[in-house]
Amino acid sequence: MGQLFSFFQRLFWSQEMEIAVLGLGNAGKSSFVHVINTGTFKENMMATVGFCMHKVQKGKVVIKVWDMGGQEKYRGMWERYCRGVEVIVFVVDSSDPKLFPLAQKELQALLSQPTLAGVPLLVLLNKNDLPTAVDPNEAVRELQLETLKDRDVSYYSISCKNIINIEKALEWITLRANHNKNKK
Repeated sequence: MGQLFSFFQRLFWSQEMEIAVLGLGNAGKSSFVHVINTGTFKENMMATVGFCMHKVQKGKVVIKVWDMGGQEKYRGMWERYCRGVEVIVFVVDSSDPKLFPLAQKELQALLSQPTLAGVPLLVLLNKNDLPTAVDPNEAVRELQLETLKDRDVSYYSISCKNIINIEKALEWITLRANHNKNKK
């Protein structure tokens, strides 16, 4: 009976989920949030100071999005805002490979927190429209994503500017949220 109710609840009522979008400064986090919210790209987005919370409606899913500032002074707050989220979205500027080691270090530090054990991770390799963008497989190696165990991990090469692979990323996010809610 519980599964039947759950099925009808998903069919007729909207679901809510919560995600955290983070990464180093200028990776395109706010651009990603803007694109999923409006369907359009906005040039010269202002850097997020601290955090912003947005609610995005996608079909019957309402996504509460924590858009986290990527400047060094705000990275210590990331873990606090990731507690209880269904998905962590880590955005990387794929056109700036010199920042990959720092991004990898910050991501590993975040994911080593016991409070975030098992939370699914989606890495978005943004700015694939730029000529300096690194091949996604190389970026994955540099970020050492293959070393992450005991959590669902995936990545997409995206362009917020050209709205490439944004829908695929959203689909991955909402599927994880539904899966996590069904496990509870």
